[in-house]
Amino acid sequence: MDEAWQAVATAATVGTVGAMCGRFVSTSPPDELAAYFGAEAVAESVIEPNYNVAPTQDVLAVVEADGGRFLDAFFWGLVPSWAKDVKIGSRMINARAETLAEKSAFKKPFATRRCLVPADGFYEWRKLDSAKKPKKQPMFIHRDDGEPLAFAGLWSLWRGPDKDQEPLRSLTIVTTSPNELLATIHDRMPVILPEERWATWLDRDNHDLEALSGLLVPLPDGILTATPVAPLVNNVRNNGPELLELVPEEPAEQTSLL
Repeated sequence: MDEAWQAVATAATVGTVGAMCGRFVSTSPPDELAAYFGAEAVAESVIEPNYNVAPTQDVLAVVEADGGRFLDAFFWGLVPSWAKDVKIGSRMINARAETLAEKSAFKKPFATRRCLVPADGFYEWRKLDSAKKPKKQPMFIHRDDGEPLAFAGLWSLWRGPDKDQEPLRSLTIVTTSPNELLATIHDRMPVILPEERWATWLDRDNHDLEALSGLLVPLPDGILTATPVAPLVNNVRNNGPELLELVPEEPAEQTSLL
């Protein structure tokens, strides 16, 4: 990622910034992910293990094509087919589940181009006080059993304003209201689909948007764990297993009723 995009990614994700899902972890080998998700092909692009995935970076995603599932690399930040340049992608890293069928950037992908974004977990930031610029505790949210998460995503193909450029595949991660655990940290969470819903979500012949919208609900409680981690994750340049090391959680501000 060049310096210009580095700045965009940093600005888009430090703290919780309202990005809803702005950082995640992807360290599982592509061949293992392909087997886990029943994909028939593995990305040709080399994507290294990443403990601090940020917007505008390449990420792995599972899509359906020609009757099979394929795992490949996508640019994180959806670039609609009608966009004049790719910079719009930095504002399209997330899509609200409640308005997918209404927003021009997401209507067509919602109907025909849905994907799964594998992740080992994701980060959110818990506010520790009520200041105008509150102190925040980074939290790593992951499954209790260590299995990968499957974020619901939408993808698009962009060929430039004159349709003459090398195709760019890009995606956005769908978010929804939080479950009980996430509600203590943030007001949104990524849609995490259980295995029994993968086929329905990926099926390109399924155009029942009402039924598809019914899949975009918070993951039930009892599946995820939130672990406090060091502020190293705040800087996109930091990347390594040390980002996931458990640290003592700072107590939140106590509001007196007296």
